[in-house]
Amino acid sequence: MNDALDNNKDNFTVPEKPDSRPPDQNEPCDSQEAKQIEEISSITVDRNGHYIHCLTIIGQIEGHYILSSSNKTTKYEHVIPRLVAIEENKEIEGLLVILNTVGGDIEAGLAIAELLAGMKKPSASLVLGGGHSIGVPLAVAAKSSFIAESATMTIHPVRMNGVVLGVPQTLMYFEQMQERIVKFVSSNSKIPPDRFREMMLNTGELVLDLGTVLSGEKAVAEGLIDKVGTLSDALDCICGQIENQKTENN
Repeated sequence: MNDALDNNKDNFTVPEKPDSRPPDQNEPCDSQEAKQIEEISSITVDRNGHYIHCLTIIGQIEGHYILSSSNKTTKYEHVIPRLVAIEENKEIEGLLVILNTVGGDIEAGLAIAELLAGMKKPSASLVLGGGHSIGVPLAVAAKSSFIAESATMTIHPVRMNGVVLGVPQTLMYFEQMQERIVKFVSSNSKIPPDRFREMMLNTGELVLDLGTVLSGEKAVAEGLIDKVGTLSDALDCICGQIENQKTENN
């Protein structure tokens, strides 16, 4: 990811609602909306009169260490302030999180997931392609979760790169980190913690690893994801949440 793109992301401002004016024929193709998509991978859309912000989490979740420029990454230092801005923007009524991620930094992913779970605004997540590893907590963090029929989710134990000391303290640290993930996922979905641990430590499915791969329907059947659905289903769900929230406030 080049330096210019990083600088644009660092200067993120509060998302604006879509421009309702008719398009200017003399306006170049790189409109404000197109620039927003290119620079910060997000856009605010009008759905049945409700302004919903779409945030994408793709590639690998980048945490405290910068990954190779050849990797597709989502940087947590860009996503966190964006979520704060979305929550505080009165014009934006709901949030759609679209996930297609292989996972990544555990603490960075959990940080984003905790922010999502703590937002008061209506929200929904949609897993497309894959929501693997730390993408699982991110998928269940929204108030409602959807997965495409062709998408998959991989659940596996905590792994770490680099030098690892072979001492009991290291194993305890791994276990504590896994329990943080188990607790978060089970608290924000319908899957029991024991069942999630069982799938995490499954030895009979992956050739070179422990864990379980769930298709869209299996993820719903296990209680990990709420529904198999499409983009329209997720947007309709957010609109329904917005209407219910307005009714409750009145």
